[in-house]
Amino acid sequence: MDFDAFAEAWEAAWNSHDLDRILAHYSNTVTFRSHKAMRLVGTGELQGKAALRDYWAKALAAQPDLSFVVVDVLHGHGMMVITYRNQHDVLAAETLRFGPDGLVVEASACHAPVR
Repeated sequence: MDFDAFAEAWEAAWNSHDLDRILAHYSNTVTFRSHKAMRLVGTGELQGKAALRDYWAKALAAQPDLSFVVVDVLHGHGMMVITYRNQHDVLAAETLRFGPDGLVVEASACHAPVR
C-alpha cells in the first residue's frame, strides 16, 4: 500500500468536505475512537460507517472552515499514522489500521490540547 498517496487522498477528501469522498476510505464495519465525538454524539467510540457519517456531518456543520494539512506520515504493518494540523494550527494524529481490501477498519484520533 502507498501510505503517502493514501495520506494525500485523505487530506484532499477532508478539505473537500464531501462526506462520501471522506467515507470512501473506511470499511462499513469501521471502529472509530475520538474524545471529540463525545461532545457531538455522546460517545467516544463509534461503530460502523453510518455512525461515523452522522458524527462527521455534525462536525463539518459546526466547523465550516475545517481544513487539514498533513505534517507527517508514519508507516506500519497494515497501519499508518497521519499527523496533521487543522485550520487553527492544532496538531492531531490519526492511527489507521487497514483490512485486506485496503479500507480503514479501525481509526483513532488524538488531538493536542488547544492553548
